[in-house]
Amino acid sequence: MIAAVERLTGLHWKGQGPAFLVGLGHGGTHWVIATFYVLLPFITKDLGLTYAQAGALVTVFHISAFAANIGSGAVVDMTGRRVLVQFSALAIGAGALMATGLAQEIVWLAAAVIIIGITNNLWHPAAISFVSRRYPNNRGYALSIHGMGASLGDTLAPVATGGLLVWLSWNAVAMVNAVPVFAIAALILATLSRLDRPSENESRQGMSLAVYFSGIAGMVRDRAVLGLCAMTGFRSMTQQGLLVFLPLYLINELETSPWVMGLAMMGMQIGGLIAAPVAGAWSDRIGRRPVVLGGLTATTCIVVGLTVIRHEALFIAGVAMLGFVLFAVRPVIHSWLMDLTPPDMGGSATSLMFGVQSGLSAIVPVVGGILADGWGLPVVFYMLAATMLVANAMVYLLPNHEVPRGDAAI
Repeated sequence: MIAAVERLTGLHWKGQGPAFLVGLGHGGTHWVIATFYVLLPFITKDLGLTYAQAGALVTVFHISAFAANIGSGAVVDMTGRRVLVQFSALAIGAGALMATGLAQEIVWLAAAVIIIGITNNLWHPAAISFVSRRYPNNRGYALSIHGMGASLGDTLAPVATGGLLVWLSWNAVAMVNAVPVFAIAALILATLSRLDRPSENESRQGMSLAVYFSGIAGMVRDRAVLGLCAMTGFRSMTQQGLLVFLPLYLINELETSPWVMGLAMMGMQIGGLIAAPVAGAWSDRIGRRPVVLGGLTATTCIVVGLTVIRHEALFIAGVAMLGFVLFAVRPVIHSWLMDLTPPDMGGSATSLMFGVQSGLSAIVPVVGGILADGWGLPVVFYMLAATMLVANAMVYLLPNHEVPRGDAAI
């Protein structure tokens, strides 16, 4: 098995350790937000919230994540302290999840969600630029490991949370689920700090303001970068809408148990776990555009198909297929962005992309909640299919970028 992976990727197994550790950290950030998503139906019931209010909580998350992009990329690129930023994002995010369990009013709950949103987006510029710089020849595969970590967190959190909810209140589950994230943060700080050294073009003090703003100006003028960011923003609208409204649909429309709801959400993430490394390695060989286009097209079709399935087992199978195609393209898109961006501007490029994603994703929970309150939850899925269709169309407008082969990993 290991030999097959090495042949597929051209990367020695022992050299993949840092990528897997960063992927584990990415899983921690997604564990935090996935826990909140699974708890949301129970928070909504306990606090007497409407669908629109529940959606507004998620919108608060995306607005805070959007605001975090103003400075997170600059912090990463100008200081060069990528591992320290990763540690901070995990530790503070875990603390905010623990605080969520103490909240009994929507105002305090929203405050904790704001912190989670900020730390969630603080993670990506540091982690994606770290991995991209370390594996320039295997960027698609290495970033797929980072994406696998997200799927792992999103896979395990719903099942663990759903299982714990059988025995504990949602408040207690929020606090218990924060503990493993603290442990992952400490592990990353202890093991990866020695690898976080500057490149040949960076000083120990990081990048100067003049060099930084010059790089930003060049990036903003690049139509390919801006187009890619806009495209992934519409894709993210669908993804975030599914994470919010699938649990609500399963509990309130199909009337499943919390355990089955967690199983369905796990199935979606398992699909991503399987597909991500294959898609990433494949994109290293044939280019990013065809892999992204295939995944987006399949996602659009499956989202529409889910609205007509009422059988519980078939619906879970459909959700698993959805995850396979939806999450496969995520690391490929990130690799595409890194291909187009100078290595020392990777943090800011990631902030730009995630800023667009957060800004557009903030629209979905509130609009979806209003649609669900007025016309029912199935209508929300048609809206999500439409946003993915827009992303499909935008891929055609992007250049068919050829993946450059860089130098050896630093």
